[in-house]
Amino acid sequence: MKEKILRFVPGLLRNRYGAGLLVLVLWISLFADYDLYTMIKLRHQLGQMQEQRDRYAEEIATTREQLHELNSDQALLEKFAREKYLMKRDNEDIFVLVPKTK
Repeated sequence: MKEKILRFVPGLLRNRYGAGLLVLVLWISLFADYDLYTMIKLRHQLGQMQEQRDRYAEEIATTREQLHELNSDQALLEKFAREKYLMKRDNEDIFVLVPKTK
């Protein structure tokens, strides 16, 4: 197979149209704004962005579900406010215990 290609290329260069076509293919694949390297890099970046989009969509769905639960149950809303934001009632004191770090 390689021998056929190696015999074909010098024959292609003898013809000016073949040489022009070879230059065009080299230009498009190596030197154009969207050459092969750039296209591969952009496809990889697109795949990463699609994965991020899917992950964010899952996070949004989870957050919406939690929001719906908080809005529907008053006791759960109070528990969430106390745990997350350290809110308290007027007649009580809160003590936060923080473990020592070494």
